[in-house]
Amino acid sequence: MIIQFSVITLSIAAGLYYLAELVEEYTVMTAKVIKFMIIFLTAIYIGLFLFEDLNYSLIVCGLLSCGAYYLVLQTFPFFTFTSPAFLASIALVFINHYLAFSYFSTVFHPFSEVLAYFTLCLWLVPFAFFVSLSANENVLPTVAEKQQFNEMDSDVVSSYFQRKSKKYGLLSFFKYAQESILPEKIRKNY
Repeated sequence: MIIQFSVITLSIAAGLYYLAELVEEYTVMTAKVIKFMIIFLTAIYIGLFLFEDLNYSLIVCGLLSCGAYYLVLQTFPFFTFTSPAFLASIALVFINHYLAFSYFSTVFHPFSEVLAYFTLCLWLVPFAFFVSLSANENVLPTVAEKQQFNEMDSDVVSSYFQRKSKKYGLLSFFKYAQESILPEKIRKNY
């Protein structure tokens, strides 16, 4: 059982690392995929409203979270952690979870339906944003990004590299873990 748990954990970590690499390499395609997921999620909530007997507050909160996700997507791959859209999306994730737990604890549904609801409606888009947090670490600076700098900074490139001294994304965490846990390869000089 311990071996199985270790293999599953390492597989998930390797999969997350691979997804973070893909997101860094293909940021435009990632934005399109996330936009499609938000549209798909909105269609799911509309379908739940029309065809299922779910609590209306659960559906309205889900649709509001789709709107907040779309607003966060407007600045993709850059995330401003203090922006109202980002803070609203995080708050709505917690509110959605609370409403879903309270609804599914009072009304019986098969476990597969509850798991499908949580996976598609609550976890899919936030997980995609979580994986894509490291996407802006290696993006080159642009003139549009100059608005985020102080007025005293006259050069976009030099102020970009001064500001980017520390990286806090998912990919940076995995690279740090790889460097600190795994042994270094010894190169033989012939």
